[in-house]
Amino acid sequence: MQRAVALAEQGRGHVEPNPLVGAVIVRDGQLVGEGWHQRYGEAHAEVNALAAAGDAARGATLYVNLEPCCHQGKTPPCTDAIVKAGIARVVAAIKDPFPMVAGQGAAQLQAAGIAVDFGGGFGVESARRLNAPYLKLLAAGRPYVNAKWAMTVDGKIATRTGDSQWISNETSRARVHALRGRVDGILIGIGTALADNPLLTARPPGPRMATRVVLDGQARLPLESQLVRTAREVPTLVATTAAAPAASLAALRECGCEVLVVPATENGRPALLPLLAELGRRRWTNLLVEGGAAVLGSFFDAVLIDEAHVYLAPMLFGGSQAHTPIGGLGAAIVREALRFESWNLEPVKGDIYLRGWVAQERPTST
Repeated sequence: MQRAVALAEQGRGHVEPNPLVGAVIVRDGQLVGEGWHQRYGEAHAEVNALAAAGDAARGATLYVNLEPCCHQGKTPPCTDAIVKAGIARVVAAIKDPFPMVAGQGAAQLQAAGIAVDFGGGFGVESARRLNAPYLKLLAAGRPYVNAKWAMTVDGKIATRTGDSQWISNETSRARVHALRGRVDGILIGIGTALADNPLLTARPPGPRMATRVVLDGQARLPLESQLVRTAREVPTLVATTAAAPAASLAALRECGCEVLVVPATENGRPALLPLLAELGRRRWTNLLVEGGAAVLGSFFDAVLIDEAHVYLAPMLFGGSQAHTPIGGLGAAIVREALRFESWNLEPVKGDIYLRGWVAQERPTST
């Protein structure tokens, strides 16, 4: 199952909104075939593994990190291929909650006389984490939120004057570009757009071209900004409110930006949940939030962060007026803190990369 998960990971950025799936076929203790879902619309992992195994698949055990599909989509049902190949047993890490599968794949295999086992503990956690964005979209109808920032050892993302280039080193920044190339969208606030005039693209390009999303309640994004000037080459979405001037919205549209009007919060900012719901309707699975403290704080306060990518640089800024990564209201007491259920630390040429998976439930003071 660990091998199946490792194979599945190779499809990240290429197969979404489909799940990441890897398959391994074992007969008489020997690996006879393996495969993974390589690209959206192409053969699934099980079919690729069966092709690699050939006649050796008959009587073998198929290990797969997600329940095989049983419906006709862009490709035929995997269950049909498994039955035809003569597989004797299927071990799946987790069930697929997609409504057209949801246990029906296992039932079809069992009806054909194939033994089916789920989980059993081994590989289940890895399989769930691997496909957390896919599972989030199905369960909540909105994309998985990755929050990213670079900060100093004393927890600053910019000096008291707002200078922030560069906190992280070149290797860390290259890894951020790789992450950008695997997500559906990259989100910032209008404050970051005005202060940094970013391009928000993956350099070099990755398997996906992310849509740049700007939270801009008054449609203040300058027409001469890099985001607007490149909107016809790279998708750019301005999330705004009904308070924005109609002329500004028309000008942004004329330059190639998509304008999405969503309800406003009490402070006049675009509301996050309606925006995320719309992105979910578009079947986005991964959103990267690179905004400043205000934007990250709004996601924090709404308990919308699923995973954090933090680059810690060996330097100190000091200063009570220096910027910290997460603004907003924040936690009132320690037990309200956002906590990681699991996390990894990795050295990156002098920086430290922290990747944390947020606990699904956060305690409150009441």
